[in-house]
Amino acid sequence: MPDMSASLALTHLVPLAKEVDENKVTPGVLGFIVFAVMALAVWGLMKSMNRQLGRVDFTEEADPKAPPSEQTADPAASGGKASPAKG
Repeated sequence: MPDMSASLALTHLVPLAKEVDENKVTPGVLGFIVFAVMALAVWGLMKSMNRQLGRVDFTEEADPKAPPSEQTADPAASGGKASPAKG
């Protein structure tokens, strides 16, 4: 069945392209525009991600429900290992 749809598409598209030289086919202006839009979108997403990561506060607050022995301000005092986040 896929061969039938491909041949149907070719029969409709071939008359639109009067002379297609397979050695000179290039993406053209449309290909450049699509690539440029995708590049701008990736750049914008990376800039947004960088801005969002800059707002993240990486300091962990002590759990108020934890026993006082576990609440230390200095992580190095507890052996230097960070406990996994609970949630």
